[in-house]
Amino acid sequence: MQPDTESSSDLIYGLDDRPKPPAAILAALQHVLASFVGIITPPLVIGSALGLTAHLPYLISMALMVSGVGTFIQARRPLGIGAGMICLQGTSFAFLGAVLSAGFLVKQRGGSPEDILAMIFGVCFFGAVVQIVLSRFIGQLRRVVTPLVTGIVITLIGISLIKVGITDLGGGFNAPDFGAPGNLALGVFVLLTIILLNRSNTPWVRLSAIIIGLLLGSLAAWFSGKLVPQALPDLPLVSLPAPFKFGFSFDWTAFLPVALIYLISTIETVGDLTANCMLARQPISGPSYISRLRGGVLGDGVSCMIAATFSAFPNTTFAQNNGVIQLTGVASRYVGLYIGAILFCLGLFPMIGAVLQQIPKPVLGGATLVMFGSVAAAGVRILAQSPLDRRSMLIIATSLGVGLGIAAQPNLLHLLPKLVQNLFDSAITSGGLTAIILCLLLPEAKTSTVESGASLNKIEQA
Repeated sequence: MQPDTESSSDLIYGLDDRPKPPAAILAALQHVLASFVGIITPPLVIGSALGLTAHLPYLISMALMVSGVGTFIQARRPLGIGAGMICLQGTSFAFLGAVLSAGFLVKQRGGSPEDILAMIFGVCFFGAVVQIVLSRFIGQLRRVVTPLVTGIVITLIGISLIKVGITDLGGGFNAPDFGAPGNLALGVFVLLTIILLNRSNTPWVRLSAIIIGLLLGSLAAWFSGKLVPQALPDLPLVSLPAPFKFGFSFDWTAFLPVALIYLISTIETVGDLTANCMLARQPISGPSYISRLRGGVLGDGVSCMIAATFSAFPNTTFAQNNGVIQLTGVASRYVGLYIGAILFCLGLFPMIGAVLQQIPKPVLGGATLVMFGSVAAAGVRILAQSPLDRRSMLIIATSLGVGLGIAAQPNLLHLLPKLVQNLFDSAITSGGLTAIILCLLLPEAKTSTVESGASLNKIEQA
């Protein structure tokens, strides 16, 4: 399937274009701002839940640094490792349940914070091997990871992220003033600013829409008293990475849930990469597409292995950054190199990250809401390009029903074993696995196969 010429005009910079440094840095900064909170939040959640407060500055610093290295690898694609696209690597929320379970397992045995981290990074290191092995069989897995499945997964990813964006817009999770008119006004102001700037015919205005929206939103928050600059925390000037700083440990009980989440993460990555290919106007079928998927999933696995080595939690390709590509019109993989360098520097100098962390939640929510919505729209677009026969509609309806149902009622599985809860407590995992199982169990009608081939030919001829 080839990109159409009309859609290609939406891009200011294509995949292999080389923007000048000012334009590349501006685009890279928007990716960093869109992902910064997502990268540092999992370490904050894990650290506070497991009593790792003393190690949090280092964990946050390593999360940013490893994200930079992984993003650089994905864009540069050395030795075929990486997709050769803007695939920002960030700390994955999907692993939170499994990682916390591993940590509590050690804590219940009387382990120290260092013992907890040694176990977590040990099982995550070997879990990354699962993703590395799966990357070699992406072509054979196409029967399972079909466009229908990837479209469903991407749609669920986008819808799940929208909840994060709207929560931030209201003031943040458990905020005492959640939903206050001032918070809503700030979020809507940023949202409208980005929409209006993105409709501009001037490339530079469109390119800087997210940054301008965040800057204007932060200024408005400052004038309204919502942004009160805080004293910077007592952090070291420079954080240097050290391999296996907390030791290395392993336990099968802790490993199995983590390994299964790596399988789910592989499916999510395939979905994200497919959306990325569409946005960058690259084929989403054929040898080059399969090659990108192999390299991208392998890049995720290598990034996770590097993360476990240098005390960062598992990484994945961030879906929200596909929204940045769509909004800015910049798909150049060379921008990914700048993103990697900026994230690495943020990790090296944690004080910079502490300053960025002070951007008010409603301002971030207004910016991320439209980006997360773009991810869901990309999933719908993939589904629309598949022949929607009775079988496909049944799979879509059931998968979305299960995924969104569990997301709406998270206590549904609380009486089931912990392993089941860890696997199915999110819309992405439950809906994605439902889609895969139904695609395998429900036979595809021959007429549907013929229609699919005819539809594909029409798209390729367009």
